[in-house]
Amino acid sequence: MKFGYAKVCAVTPEVKVADVQFNTSSIIDCIDKAYNENGAEIIVFPELCLTGATCGDLFFTDVLQEAALLGLKEIAKNTLNKKALIFVGLPLRKNNKLYNVAAVINEGKVLSYITKTAIGGVSDLGENRYFSSLESNLTFDFFGQEIPLGKNFIFTCKDNQNLTVGVEIGGDLLQWTAPSGANLIVNLCATPITVGKSELLQENVLSRSRFSKCGYILSNAGEGESTSEMVFGGCNVVCENGKLLNSTKPFGEKYCYTEIDLSFIASERTKGGDNYTDSQVQSIDFTCDGNWGDITRVYEKTPFVPTEEKMLGERAELILSIQAEGLKKRVAHAHSGSVVLGLSGGLDSTLAILVAVTAMKKLNRPLKDVIALTMPCFGTTSRTFQNTIKLGKALGVTLKKVDIGKAVTRHLKDINHPLDLFDVTFENAQARERTQVLMDVANMSNGLVIGTGDLSEVALGWSTYNGDHMSMYAVNNSIPKTLVRHVVEAYANKSKGKLKAVLMDILDTPVSPELLPAENDAISQKTEDIVGPYILHDFFLFNMVRRGFSPEKLYYVACKTFEGDFKKETILKWLKIFVKRFFIQQFKRSCAPDGIKVGSVGLSARGEWKMPSDAVCKLWLDQLENL
Repeated sequence: MKFGYAKVCAVTPEVKVADVQFNTSSIIDCIDKAYNENGAEIIVFPELCLTGATCGDLFFTDVLQEAALLGLKEIAKNTLNKKALIFVGLPLRKNNKLYNVAAVINEGKVLSYITKTAIGGVSDLGENRYFSSLESNLTFDFFGQEIPLGKNFIFTCKDNQNLTVGVEIGGDLLQWTAPSGANLIVNLCATPITVGKSELLQENVLSRSRFSKCGYILSNAGEGESTSEMVFGGCNVVCENGKLLNSTKPFGEKYCYTEIDLSFIASERTKGGDNYTDSQVQSIDFTCDGNWGDITRVYEKTPFVPTEEKMLGERAELILSIQAEGLKKRVAHAHSGSVVLGLSGGLDSTLAILVAVTAMKKLNRPLKDVIALTMPCFGTTSRTFQNTIKLGKALGVTLKKVDIGKAVTRHLKDINHPLDLFDVTFENAQARERTQVLMDVANMSNGLVIGTGDLSEVALGWSTYNGDHMSMYAVNNSIPKTLVRHVVEAYANKSKGKLKAVLMDILDTPVSPELLPAENDAISQKTEDIVGPYILHDFFLFNMVRRGFSPEKLYYVACKTFEGDFKKETILKWLKIFVKRFFIQQFKRSCAPDGIKVGSVGLSARGEWKMPSDAVCKLWLDQLENL
């Protein structure tokens, strides 16, 4: 099992009602393709697929029941050398009662029969006429072998304890009948297609997987079922923790492949806890070999940014509102006479001032109470300086210019630092001088200093300790750089005239701290040349912190995701830098100012990310060195 992934397949075979021999052959062909050609480890077929789900009173006949058992025997024989867990639906009679069951098959053996609980549920098959619910576990004689028959079984892969599988059938989905200890749930379903039914089915699967923190595979009946009163059209669904991984459309492709990240699910359950105890269910072992190639599932290059344009606009508006509400509360609570921030002409300070303006409007405060300081120094270009002036005027805030060049020069001379030595001291002296100016102006106006640093900078420690690292309230601290750009762009798209023009130019300006002298009035210091592309770092951040990826897995997924954009050696270089900086710079996060959490990833030491400042990154780097 590569990096904790399980290759899964929900398949809708062609069937003929009551033609068990045809159905057996069809199922075997599907198994061969799913396993031999695609390496599927978990293969799920629909409810009652061995006979057809629409057999009606034929379910009562010995002929159909016995043929189903013979068909199952042939299917099991075909899987003798296949290390995959396979689920096939059929009717089964025991003690003069008929049960709708899922036969669980692995390496030529039937491991168990799982019975359906929700008889007469969403399948609309009139099941309560034919099938019964089983009150307690029994056994079933399958050609001389006693097979467990019941509900409370969980199937555990001997090679990977994260692969634990529970079973539901049809309407069991709505009753959540599978054992809670299962990281992966399969559902053998026979739901007819009506208008809106496929969307509802998908919503139910998404909801189930989200609240149970599990993977979920649903295989639905399709072509060949009786159309006397209903039409069946497939619609297979695979989800992971509330995220749709793959699905098939009605009357479309019958195979639904993807990979489910079981290590991520296990991590989520470990964080959130699970009510599962070993005494609740009986565990049955199975084997799988993970005999497949590269992952086929697609990860977003910008996981913090919605891909749909409409959703992106709505998300950007919500993010700005969350930021503004947080600042509004802090300003009101502190009885602040103003909010003070440095305006650099870059994206982060632009977003911060938009938040400040929005918060003041919510408080019905005059915008002159937003004090924006532009503090040019050695690296400031005329473009960024003029944009600060234009932005401040377009927004109607109080704009002040404080040239810090003389103060920084005097300070460098005081400490005997050469003025032509452009080292970290030269850079940080400017950042700390700006912070001192902001704090003093805030004191003069009974104000709060608003921090502008974003989540990507927080993760990398890309800030000057007790310089731009410090503020009285950090409004951008949980918004990554890739998302900052889109929030500003969404605001610009709704703006007009001079405000829109200056915002668009700021969006087009290279990201830079502007701490080194400009070259011919052009930015000489580009952040991404120093620490690496933010699109990569945000990808690393999300998948390491949110999804718990190991460095080795993160490198593998990044190479797949950014194939054609970055060379593998480039990705490895920046990933090593990310890991080193993420660990070494924790001390800055441990004493960072207050700031609200906006999305699913935050690095506040007072929030969900607890990490000692002296944690060692050797284990993480060793993985990358040994690739």
